[in-house]
Amino acid sequence: MEESTTTIYDVARVAGVSMATVSRVVNGNANVKEKTRQKVLDAIEELDYRPNAVARGLASKRTTTVGVVLPTITLPYFAEIARGIDDIASMYQYNVILANSDGEEEKELKVIESLFSKQVDGIVYMGSFMTEKVRKQLQSTRTPIVLAGMIDVDKRMSSVNIDYRLAAHQTTSELIQNNKRIAFVSGSLEEAENTERMVGYQEALEEAGVKFDESLVFEGNYSFENGLALAEQMLSKKIDAAIVSYDTVAVGLLNALLAKGVKVPEDFEIISGSNSPITAYMYPGLTSVNQPLYDIGAVSMRLLTKLMHKEEIEENQLLLAHQIIKRGSTKQK
Repeated sequence: MEESTTTIYDVARVAGVSMATVSRVVNGNANVKEKTRQKVLDAIEELDYRPNAVARGLASKRTTTVGVVLPTITLPYFAEIARGIDDIASMYQYNVILANSDGEEEKELKVIESLFSKQVDGIVYMGSFMTEKVRKQLQSTRTPIVLAGMIDVDKRMSSVNIDYRLAAHQTTSELIQNNKRIAFVSGSLEEAENTERMVGYQEALEEAGVKFDESLVFEGNYSFENGLALAEQMLSKKIDAAIVSYDTVAVGLLNALLAKGVKVPEDFEIISGSNSPITAYMYPGLTSVNQPLYDIGAVSMRLLTKLMHKEEIEENQLLLAHQIIKRGSTKQK
């Protein structure tokens, strides 16, 4: 019999028990006699009954479903975090609903509202920027929320990140040994992660006795095309090195520089921001901050399970360790 035509009522009728008893068996309630439980299981097998996850949730107040909001699945950065989320969700037997927002506020508000209406147990939120409307929408719900790869300045929502300030400080210090005009390339400086990176960049310059030059700061999106467009600007400003937050932008910049005959790393050094797989596919390969993207996703999902089960949490603003992976886009010491 097809799933759509088989109901809990049918199982109860064939087993000769109440629907409440069938519900208790399906939800693993131990308060059922073994003989009765077996009758229900036999009826389930005979009718090929598959309890709907949402219907089960109406009885248990859980849909066993979590929502994941991300701006795009096509970027390696977000895809790798999503993979970590999905693996841990599967381990804890949660279904995952992926909601792609395209980084647009109105669409983001709609997909989050849609997840709320589906009564998801929790949400992992990824993005490049959170607008005030989206922040209010997320903070207005009792549904547990974890930010993956995003900082909540107010610390009201749980989050999992690396220490962006320290990473930027380390990469700037690395480049400043051979270069004096180092560009800082990031997304919007309204984002807390990029603000932290900027602070680390400025601190390293100050420590090395190099004056901060605002004209060497470039804000933009995370597209490959943005990286291509930056090359001309950087060469005209006699920039000889760049810290680039997004790997896709770094790849675009590297390609454009090589096309113009610039030697990398001899005449221009680049360090990218998250060590997604594309950093190793290039020639020369990109030296990069190794954000443990899979782990950020996995830890975010594990933290969400704790929030959903109301377990005690010692710290809800988690920082994971990072490394600097050296490749051919920087001079080897």
